[in-house]
Amino acid sequence: MSASKTGQLQRLDRAHHLHPFTDFKSLGEEGSRIIERAEGAYIIDSEGNRILDGMAGLWCVNLGYGREELVAAATEQMHQLPYYNNFFKTTHPPAVQLAEKLVSLAPEHMNRVFFTGSGSEANDTVLRMVRRYWALKGKPEKQWVIGRENGYHGSTVAGMSLGGMAPMHEQGGPCVPGITHVRQPYWFGEGRPAGQDPNDFGIECAAALEAKIRELGEENVAAFIAEPVQGAGGAIIPPQSYWPAVKAVLDKYDILLVVDEVICGFGRLGEWFGSVHYDLTPDLMPIAKGLSSGYLPIGGVLVGDRVADTLIEEGGEFFHGFTYSGHPACAAVALRNLELMEAEGVVERVRDDLGPYLAQRWGELGDHPLVGEARSLGLVGALELVDPETGERFDKALGAGNLCRDHSFASGLVMRSVGDTMIISPPLVISHEEIDELVDKARAALDATQRQLAVTTTDKIKESLT
Repeated sequence: MSASKTGQLQRLDRAHHLHPFTDFKSLGEEGSRIIERAEGAYIIDSEGNRILDGMAGLWCVNLGYGREELVAAATEQMHQLPYYNNFFKTTHPPAVQLAEKLVSLAPEHMNRVFFTGSGSEANDTVLRMVRRYWALKGKPEKQWVIGRENGYHGSTVAGMSLGGMAPMHEQGGPCVPGITHVRQPYWFGEGRPAGQDPNDFGIECAAALEAKIRELGEENVAAFIAEPVQGAGGAIIPPQSYWPAVKAVLDKYDILLVVDEVICGFGRLGEWFGSVHYDLTPDLMPIAKGLSSGYLPIGGVLVGDRVADTLIEEGGEFFHGFTYSGHPACAAVALRNLELMEAEGVVERVRDDLGPYLAQRWGELGDHPLVGEARSLGLVGALELVDPETGERFDKALGAGNLCRDHSFASGLVMRSVGDTMIISPPLVISHEEIDELVDKARAALDATQRQLAVTTTDKIKESLT
């Protein structure tokens, strides 16, 4: 594509397109990067730049770009039945077949799925199901849902409320009532500064959940919702002690466990679900993203037997659903995606090969002066940026994370910034050679960021002396 065509698209984009999670004014001043095509683990922009997609789109392109089998599945289904709904006692083969496949992969106690169009819709559904369940059990007072600070469960009103991100609450309030939050198991950000051992910190975070249950009263608490690994919050991998301690807390009380698998599901952590990795027994599991490798939008909620049986046997009509719940083309693509992942042993390769290799190579970045911690699990990783002189966080005004993100893009790598935490989540079909490239380009971005920060700091010192 010519430079003039790129400029034309940027002008149209600036004039008419409001992007998600974007500073509209800033983007208008800078201009959008136009992504024109993609293949394998790479995206290609309108100027022909080939960029390694270290974020798999938005945590979702698990099988990589350009899988003709998924294109064929969508095409065939659109020829046969492009759309029909699942309301009014009707369904269609793709929805039925996908439901069967999903429960065959899920933990044994999960035998039903409710389809949605996205992870946000899945978490809206969770809130409805949780409260409906307890009403049917004769305990309508069990309304409170406990989430975690800095947790992310989508950006709809219900999803934003279940999540614990303060900036979203400030813009989206008032939140849905009956939702509260407890501290996150973010050792580097909260335990390390206090000098705590990671496992002691994990147990302390689980104790905060129990304290909140007691404060609200078990008779009033409906559910606890959490991601196995916090994704959008900064690829936060909890201390090893955290989930066993949380399980011990939940075993004491009659409340539901909701494990948000929108990011961690479908192989990201080296198991089909993060719940399997952490030996959890969720009552509800929101899913999306990797379900279709992002090729078409689809999500859902895997529902444990005790909740599903109650809704079926005691519930009557459940007044909830979406026009595109179980959309036939989306379901057909998702089904083919899961079949390919099984046939190609993708999840096992992440667990046994790619995850350990990434851990080795990514861990090497821990020796960089700007990196306070390099962590990974499966194919998700994070770097914590710190001032090399002090080992502490940079002044927020410097925007170190955003600088590093921009240098990363310039070096040919998509690496996301969450504050001063750099995160990656590459396609699950990435090769060893591409992991090497990812690490080399991340190091180049760190080097460029360090140089720029040194210049910026020197300039500030000179300004203070004049």
